[in-house]
Amino acid sequence: MSTPISTLLFAEAQTLLPGGVNSPVRAFNSVGGTPRFISHGQGAYFWDEDGNRYLDYVGSWGPLIHGHAPAFVHDAVRAQLDKGTSYGAPTRLEVEMARAVIEAVPSIEMVRMVNSGTEAVMGALRVARGFTGRRKIIKFAGCYHGHADGLLVQAGSGALTLGIPDSAGVTPAQTQDTISANYNDIEGTRALIRELGHELACVAVEPLPANMGLVKPKAGFLEMLREETEQTGALLLFDEVMTGFRLAKGGFQEVVGITPDLTTLGKIIGGGFPVGAYGGRRDIMSCVAPAGPVYQAGTLSGNPIAMTAGLVTINALNADSYARLEALGARLEKGFERILSDLRIEAQFQRWGSMWTLFFNPNPVESFADAKQSDTKKFGQFFHAMLERGVYLPPAQFEAAFLSLAHTEDEVDMTLQAARESLETLT
Repeated sequence: MSTPISTLLFAEAQTLLPGGVNSPVRAFNSVGGTPRFISHGQGAYFWDEDGNRYLDYVGSWGPLIHGHAPAFVHDAVRAQLDKGTSYGAPTRLEVEMARAVIEAVPSIEMVRMVNSGTEAVMGALRVARGFTGRRKIIKFAGCYHGHADGLLVQAGSGALTLGIPDSAGVTPAQTQDTISANYNDIEGTRALIRELGHELACVAVEPLPANMGLVKPKAGFLEMLREETEQTGALLLFDEVMTGFRLAKGGFQEVVGITPDLTTLGKIIGGGFPVGAYGGRRDIMSCVAPAGPVYQAGTLSGNPIAMTAGLVTINALNADSYARLEALGARLEKGFERILSDLRIEAQFQRWGSMWTLFFNPNPVESFADAKQSDTKKFGQFFHAMLERGVYLPPAQFEAAFLSLAHTEDEVDMTLQAARESLETLT
């Protein structure tokens, strides 16, 4: 596909924006080539500035569960625009959103709206420390909780090694209370939680990680986290910024039947607008200012545009919506598995509901260490072959793709045909 306008825009953008983008993965550094500059979207598709159409499996990284530009969301937003965009004062919409979230998500009895997933996790961890009076937190390698300083750590050489900064500009002092464990390591994590004991404020986890590619929890892993945190008095935080309202109304915690102490949300609850939220048990959330001593504030938190878009987005989801997404996902999975078998390609198609990743890896991926063994060069070749056939995938091996309710069986079949042709070209 010809992309001279995208090429020109990217050249100019690199003189104005770091790397030419406002979020790193958009720069195509992981796959090479020139990023497409998007002009508009509709349904399951979007178009670049050169007029090329792509079947989109990124969906703004998850929020667009109804596809691009759904009329019922845009109609509601237009109506709110006539009333104003932000007041800096409470609104009925915030109350309605809080009620909708609390009624849907099993763990949430009170909720605080914020403006991003990063901000939601920052707030939740501050509350966990304020509530418990403890300092240490455990996170898992490959699980992403936003770009807050204290969370940008890599795993140390030993189980109890202090968090090592994984970004320039982050000091050891900012990560010294963050300890990185290995996702799906049941016994290692159990021992770590017990060793930290009463120093441990919180275990933070993506219950279904999607930022190292989609990785499923082993049987018993999440249950162990719930059991061990309860025994030590630490809080369990499920980061459901991606999975909240995507796999079920109550998120992944509803699917697996495990209730954390705190939950973070984002993406879908904003209907395509910037949003985040953290919530949990009433006694914990009562620590948040002005009700309690844990301070957090935000000028645009709970703004009426995001609340409007999010409310109509989640209110339009029901059991039939999730059944349809599961059926589309299963059709895609079966098709990919058939193609991989036919072509004798060693790769792993990993999926849960409408979220999926194709790992170019001969072995199942159960951790970040496993994910890093994937052939990223081959993924880059596959990505560009699909792009040439009009299918837009996440431009990195270590990201999940998303189906939307705007996708159809015909479009899934078209994707599979493009995948077969693309996989045949790999060297």
